[in-house]
Amino acid sequence: MISRRTLLAGACAAPAILRSQSARRPNILFAIADDQSWLHTSAAGERAVKTPAFDRVAAAGVRFNQCFSASPGCAPSRAAILTGRYPWQLREAGTHASLFPRDLQVYPEILQKAGYFIGLTGKGAGPCNFKDAGWPQNPAGPGFDKRKLAQPIPGINANDYAANFGDFLAAKSKDAPFCFWYGGQEPHREYSPGIGLRSGKRLEDATVPPFLPDTPEVRSDILDYLTEIEHFDLHLQRMLDQLQKAGELENTIVVVTADNGMSFPGSKAQMREYGIREPLAICWQARAKGGRVCDDLISLTDLAPTYFAAAGIRPPGSLSGLSLLPLLTEGKALARPYVLSGRERHSHARHDLLGYPARALRNQHYLYVRNFAPDRWPAGDPPNFHDVDSGPTHKLMLARQADPSIAPFFHACYAKHPAEELFDIRTDPGCLKNLAAETRMRSTLAQCRASLEAQLKAQGDPRLGPHPDIWESYPRYSPTRPELGGFSESGKYNPAFQQR
Repeated sequence: MISRRTLLAGACAAPAILRSQSARRPNILFAIADDQSWLHTSAAGERAVKTPAFDRVAAAGVRFNQCFSASPGCAPSRAAILTGRYPWQLREAGTHASLFPRDLQVYPEILQKAGYFIGLTGKGAGPCNFKDAGWPQNPAGPGFDKRKLAQPIPGINANDYAANFGDFLAAKSKDAPFCFWYGGQEPHREYSPGIGLRSGKRLEDATVPPFLPDTPEVRSDILDYLTEIEHFDLHLQRMLDQLQKAGELENTIVVVTADNGMSFPGSKAQMREYGIREPLAICWQARAKGGRVCDDLISLTDLAPTYFAAAGIRPPGSLSGLSLLPLLTEGKALARPYVLSGRERHSHARHDLLGYPARALRNQHYLYVRNFAPDRWPAGDPPNFHDVDSGPTHKLMLARQADPSIAPFFHACYAKHPAEELFDIRTDPGCLKNLAAETRMRSTLAQCRASLEAQLKAQGDPRLGPHPDIWESYPRYSPTRPELGGFSESGKYNPAFQQR
């Protein structure tokens, strides 16, 4: 077990290199998919997808079965990864499409100051407005995005991520360690309809989550999603090959994960298992034994502390995440009783830019969710439910919501939620049966509630403070919908909740 003294050492000190500059520090390659749930790799047993690069990293290091994002939405999840802190500690950066305050400390910039060469291809922090906040570049690093695919694929970003990584490697000095962020924009929607079937996948091989209707349209949509995962994985494979050829793979910490769950109803943007549970594989062949599978509870806020520890850099301020270095290099268990997650605004899905405030605690057995505004629709206001990305599955469920064969699934994905929810993940990973009202669960519910509230108060979450609605005052810099009280220009404040 990591001692408390070790975790807190240097918590209030300025960043500093702890070991000599001459020591050969590890490189870092961070690969993050956009909207992928934890089950959807071949290493995890998904038969309709092939992810040889993810599997390669897992075989050379550790595959984590229980990894969780700090939010089911991309911008707050990515901000949490960059800072090692939870979204409710990050002000505007803790919500979607707002500012990224310049005073937040992010690991790429800290590593850069310590001598690392840093870079980014694809999607870094965001969507957010970092320029007006004073950042000279995306908080994830300077962009390397000039190379494009010779034959672009419909529905898939034209960025040649692997070729851009090659440009990054060519630009760095020979002896400098590097930290690179590969932000694939896949499998984010939209998908090219039927691309999965055209690639040779079969409807019968798709695994339909328990909260979605099992129809040919849904199965085909899932196959399209899996095909985009394979595209992300293909570029990672090319990057690993480049590192191996350059003799750098052994001393590179490779991390492969995703920001939030799959872009389907009942998952992305929702405080559900499929919305916050992510794939994660990490290898560092120079120091970490491979071929391991870990069931410890992991948060993506743990990555920044891990990088600092591996590079010998004292972490800045107070981090919410824990270093995974002892687990990776010594096989020590991460004795953590639970992880946390939460959300505020995602897309413009409710009148006057209102978000959906919720927090969650996930332990080894249960997912506890606190919904702070149960009067609001969690998937966005009807009839369009804009907090669900549009696609064939979403359109089918909206069009056939009164169909008896679809109605139970529609209710599970779109209906309002009570103030408290409790799900037994061992028997109900689809989060279909709320146990919060059951007498036999009173003790478990009370314990989860108390633990979550204690942590949120200790971390200064505004939702439990004197100004819980401050989140509604943060500006949005992505387009808004006039029918929901939006503005013709982005970046304006919600007039109902001026900054306090």
